Amino acid sequence: MINLKTIYKVLGTLLYIEASLMVCCLGVTFYYHEDDTFTFLTSVALTLLFAIMLKFMGRDSNNNLSRRDAYLVVTLSWMLFSLFGALPFLISGYINNFTDAYFESMSGFSTTGATILTGLDRMPHGLLFWRSLTQWIGGLGIVFFTIALLPSMVGGSVKVFAAEATGPIRSKLHPRLSTNAKWIWSVYLFLTLACIGCFILFGADWFDAVNYGMTSTATGGFAVHDDSSQFFTSPGIEYTCTLFCFLAGINFTLFYASIAKLKFKNLFKSSEFKLYLLATVACTLVIAVILFFANHYDAEEAFRTSLFQVVTFITSTGLVNDSAGEWPRIVWVIFALLMVLGGCSGSTSGGIKCIRGVMLWRNIRNEFRQILHPNAVLPMRIDGMNVPQQKRVTLLAFITAYTIICLLAFLVLIAVGIDNTKSVTIILSCIGNVGPSLSIDVGTSMSWATLPAAIKWMCMGLMLVGRLEIFSVLVIFTPAFWKES
Repeated sequence: MINLKTIYKVLGTLLYIEASLMVCCLGVTFYYHEDDTFTFLTSVALTLLFAIMLKFMGRDSNNNLSRRDAYLVVTLSWMLFSLFGALPFLISGYINNFTDAYFESMSGFSTTGATILTGLDRMPHGLLFWRSLTQWIGGLGIVFFTIALLPSMVGGSVKVFAAEATGPIRSKLHPRLSTNAKWIWSVYLFLTLACIGCFILFGADWFDAVNYGMTSTATGGFAVHDDSSQFFTSPGIEYTCTLFCFLAGINFTLFYASIAKLKFKNLFKSSEFKLYLLATVACTLVIAVILFFANHYDAEEAFRTSLFQVVTFITSTGLVNDSAGEWPRIVWVIFALLMVLGGCSGSTSGGIKCIRGVMLWRNIRNEFRQILHPNAVLPMRIDGMNVPQQKRVTLLAFITAYTIICLLAFLVLIAVGIDNTKSVTIILSCIGNVGPSLSIDVGTSMSWATLPAAIKWMCMGLMLVGRLEIFSVLVIFTPAFWKES
């Protein structure tokens, strides 16, 4: 039986938090004396009204969530946050229809970074700050943020964390999940502040630094200028952005254990990190060589541009520093593979995660050995730990579901007349939470507004499924989920 009262209580608490985030944007509007003050006053009022209603409906709840309740509350919280997150776009009038407003909001909270907006340089600062803030909160997870902030308000927090966390293998720093969440959020906050400081050091003003700092460490990619990172024309800022996007793509638990405890060797003992680093270095060198010889870039520019784009694609950030859509098509293939692979589990990046890449490779290697030695019992070990059979089955189920969803979405896009290349890159961009699609009219620096409304809704579904790693969303649509037993 679904525990509706507790679900109402949790959702109401989350809306209180969302309203408080909007108040931060209200402070930005007061600072700049711009015309979006009414927008955020109204958005805060409406969000608080529904928060009060949900809290009232959840009064006298027992504060316990079953596993079934946890999956439902996580999916609903992301949908609800995106719904109320769309209010500032609609009320301000910068987006004049609900579909586009919800798309922009879902793209923000899921850290996808696909946008339907143009003319960012002319938009009010409060609204731009809201776009960046949605990505920063969505980076590690809406409910995970609540567990760190208000652990007593989310009953069954371990189950909720399991429903929202990314990756098939989850490690903990501390037995108490709330303490674990606070430590991981402290790493996230440290990276954000350090990134902001470096942006200011290389000449960005404080508003640009704060916004790009948030979207870089969230690996989201929303920009406050139409030219994205190209606006700065600063190699220092590009290297800064690259560094912090790469760091945000590392497993935060591993990052804390390695950096905060000064055990740097732990990073290079991790099979997942080694694959992440190898993929980044190898793809950077290949693309740099292509740009040097085929596009006649000088050596430093080829390396810097290649490194920037490889890191932003593998971490699903989606910021751009060049017209990557005009590069040779072989580079597109590399970017598509990076979109699928993604960064490390337990990070802010999208994709299937490098840990699954490691598990797949070892599965394949074991299969070859099994052919030669049919009676052998071949364990799968990652970093000295045995991966149980159930994890291997789950891995294959995940890859199968991922592939089927992509194929079905591809058929839909082809059916409505979108060509093959655009269809593939749009799908991989959405389900991988990347943002850029490398197509001509839905490209790295163009708006997604040209897509039909129905396709935008499908893309939103892909963003949510990709961010919550498929099963957390799809399980609530199975008949077994709603059976009382």
